[in-house]
Amino acid sequence: MKLELRGITKRFGALTANDHIDLEVQAGEIHCLLGENGAGKSTLMNVLYGLYQADEGQILLDGRVQRFSGPGDAMAAGIGMVHQHFMLIPVFTVAENVMLGHEETTFGGRLDLAAARSKVREISDRFGFDVDPDALVADLPVGVQQRVEIIKALSREARVLVFDEPTAVLTPQETDELMATMRQLKERGTSIVFITHKLREVREVADRITVIRLGKVVGEASPTASNAELASLMVGRAVELTVHKNPPQLTDHALVVENLTVTDVLGTVLVDDVSFTVRGGEVLAIAGVQGNGQTELTEALLGLQARVQGSIRLNGEELRGRSVRHILDAGVGFVPEDRGVDGLVKEFSIAENLMLDRSHGAPFVTSGALQLRRLMEFAKQKIAEFDIRTQGPSQAAGRLSGGNQQKVVLARELSRDLSLFVAAQPTRGVDVGSIEFIHKRIIETRDTGVPVVVISTELDEVAALADRILVMYRGRVVGIVPGDTPRDQLGLMMAGASAEDAAREVSVGAAPSEGAQA
Repeated sequence: MKLELRGITKRFGALTANDHIDLEVQAGEIHCLLGENGAGKSTLMNVLYGLYQADEGQILLDGRVQRFSGPGDAMAAGIGMVHQHFMLIPVFTVAENVMLGHEETTFGGRLDLAAARSKVREISDRFGFDVDPDALVADLPVGVQQRVEIIKALSREARVLVFDEPTAVLTPQETDELMATMRQLKERGTSIVFITHKLREVREVADRITVIRLGKVVGEASPTASNAELASLMVGRAVELTVHKNPPQLTDHALVVENLTVTDVLGTVLVDDVSFTVRGGEVLAIAGVQGNGQTELTEALLGLQARVQGSIRLNGEELRGRSVRHILDAGVGFVPEDRGVDGLVKEFSIAENLMLDRSHGAPFVTSGALQLRRLMEFAKQKIAEFDIRTQGPSQAAGRLSGGNQQKVVLARELSRDLSLFVAAQPTRGVDVGSIEFIHKRIIETRDTGVPVVVISTELDEVAALADRILVMYRGRVVGIVPGDTPRDQLGLMMAGASAEDAAREVSVGAAPSEGAQA
């Protein structure tokens, strides 16, 4: 099925998210929609899927104009969507999820689960998915859950499939399996729109690439284009993609974590007996698929978790059980994974955000009075130093782009005398140009002798920054390995294999074992 989008425009108040976008996807083609977060990719696909109504423009399938009032109309026309965050009911079986919203009944009015099971088996066999229709979704690995999403779409006769950032929660091996599935779908005539901001994946699987920046199509590219060329199209200028760093100069200035365990209110163990050391002058990257305890570990380091056992010592001082204020005053800088919730007050000005963790004393508050002139001078200095693109220090932080918001957080945290720097998902939702800047500042901080902990689900980022890599799986440490450890080995560890087993499998070229995926 040939898909055409002509002049699609979508506005949200004064914001134009899509500005007269044209896109054409041929039958049996993988067409990649490349752009940074906030560029308008997902908005465009939500228009296609009927979740949003376009203010202008047309959708055509095989030359016929379509009008979708909702996802049901889009699905009926042959359009399926695999969302970044899966739309599955964990306590339902695979078959129940697949039939949800399109329930078939027997002559007696009962749900025809047998027909749903048969459909799951048929599609699963056709593509070699090996999915049990009676398995509970909650018991399935993330990669298999994604296959269930694909089966759902194919069961409704989808001839155009949209994959929206589909690799965000996958290990490298699961990502490779998804790429293979996409190629199979293409060979069977399915048209695929693949939304991503990851250059390696684009070049690996796309037939054609359309680049969107700030809501507009800025060009098309061939999969043979270099990463630098694609990044330049995305950002609008040349970008340095390589992180340059010297070997670490280690000191004894260290963070020591021993037997750290974090539980929730129900007693479920979220971080399970984790121990590690970070020396001054090195970056320890914590890698793993999202949801394996990294967030809770980070929050425990900052005093944000209430149920913590074990020890967290910084320069010999025990921090477990101390307040967040005490930990920050001990010299811990922190970039949270969700800057909009935990890193900024969006209604506050840039200047006000730059003093958030120093609002109780010098240099910005004296005898309870705000030293406004001093704050504004400081803000202007940091805006220049961190290249924050803004109208000035009085502009609301919420009106900045994602990359510039992250630079405000970074400027605040790196403008203090630090004993430890913790950065969780430091480049999530920022453009390639800002990634270049943020990575450079992290390495500069490491080179001053500060211990640095980076938590990231992006393996390219982990490889670029890490001197050592700690891999977590289901709350436990499965291994700590050198920063130059092969990507395939890290992927196996992220799926639960020990460092030794993963290294052995990679060295003999073996596929991941079932034990490693459990």
